Amino acid sequence: MTVLTHPPNRQTPESMSDAEWQARLELAACYRIFNHLGWVEMIFNHITLRVPGEEGSLLINPFGLMYHEVTASNLVKIDHQGNILSDSPWPVNEAGLLIHTTLHASRPDARCIMHTHTTAGTGVACIGEGLDPDNFYSAQLFEMVAYHGFEGITVNPEEQSRLVEDLGERNLMILRNHGLLSLGPTLPAAFSALWTLQRACEIQLAAGSTGRPLAKVSREAAVQSTRESFQLGDRTDAGRTLFEALRRKIDRTDPSYQS
Repeated sequence: MTVLTHPPNRQTPESMSDAEWQARLELAACYRIFNHLGWVEMIFNHITLRVPGEEGSLLINPFGLMYHEVTASNLVKIDHQGNILSDSPWPVNEAGLLIHTTLHASRPDARCIMHTHTTAGTGVACIGEGLDPDNFYSAQLFEMVAYHGFEGITVNPEEQSRLVEDLGERNLMILRNHGLLSLGPTLPAAFSALWTLQRACEIQLAAGSTGRPLAKVSREAAVQSTRESFQLGDRTDAGRTLFEALRRKIDRTDPSYQS
């Protein structure tokens, strides 16, 4: 598969490794992609990414900036306890810290974690039955989605163990009455899984709004769809093709994330 490259970025700052700088660029681009897609909640919600080669270090958005203001250099480096490790004038959001640091610590395979409060995602999270398998996108997520009950704003350390237990080994979670969560071994993998879940929620609500009975997807068709899902499979390097196409769009329209 041909890999399309991006325009040259600013040189790696002397204070960090090239691997960290490339991770920062990828994460900052992702925040701009979320903004482009409308997956934003003012200054709230988070995408976190492990720092390559630095055990226990994560990158997170500065609390107080809109997603279109996030850049590679202003991302904040933290540890699993939420301590700020980089020279940053910005704080981090306490509520976001609990979810992300807990799951990063308990799931070493999760290099990236994304959390959203989109209208469609939170809408489905408020439905008692949760996600149904009866549309093109939800059928691709058969038995891939975990659920966690609502316990209020996520600042209580006692909730950590229940969050970990409910997620288990799955990479997608619907936080009841709250929103969506995605994990991945790479940022593009987490993104493509979240995009699929977001589309599934949008279509579920649109179809449900008609008040008409839905055509059912068989278990066999859902299993086949999940197995053959293009955006989730190895044929696209677990979503990298999708992510890189969107990143090129951001590069053309507003490459300021690279600063």
